[in-house]
Amino acid sequence: MAVDEWAMTCGMEGFGSLQFCGPAAIEEASQLRMRKRLISPIPGDRTVLDRGGLDLANFGMVEISSEDEAYPIEGALQLGETRGWRAAEPGPQIIRLLFDQPQNLKRIWLVFEETETQRTQEFVLRWSPDQGRSFREIVRQQWNFSPPMTVRETEDYAVDLSDVTVLELRILPDQSGGTARASLASLRLA
Repeated sequence: MAVDEWAMTCGMEGFGSLQFCGPAAIEEASQLRMRKRLISPIPGDRTVLDRGGLDLANFGMVEISSEDEAYPIEGALQLGETRGWRAAEPGPQIIRLLFDQPQNLKRIWLVFEETETQRTQEFVLRWSPDQGRSFREIVRQQWNFSPPMTVRETEDYAVDLSDVTVLELRILPDQSGGTARASLASLRLA
């Protein structure tokens, strides 16, 4: 007996309480197996972001307001990289992607990590259809990092953006004005 037939036999529209079904239906229900599979834990989700999407190494140019030599912007943009990017100095930072050809974007993934300093970060993601003469905001968001428990912010935005010539990420690393430096573990586009 199929699951749908079993549900109809019991007079249910779906899987409800078995107490109203006869003994035969309850016995058959106990034979059903739930379909399941294991997924990777959160720290491993960076590899999922690396599949598909735009190869940002060949899209155009990146403008950044500062960069720590040990954590260059390539560490956050290139597929397979795990270093991420970090600013050379505290305070607000800008990462701007300038596309050689207008892009149509459907997904934007951002991953931020902070393992040392408790802080509240704010970022603004915006785009331009006209080489930066005007911008349209996609999202403005705050996040509280509280190591060692809350060290990772992962954002996955479904968008429908046509003719994108500039994508800009503005990061205020610490709303309290502290000495935290902005960082970005990865940015992926599709």
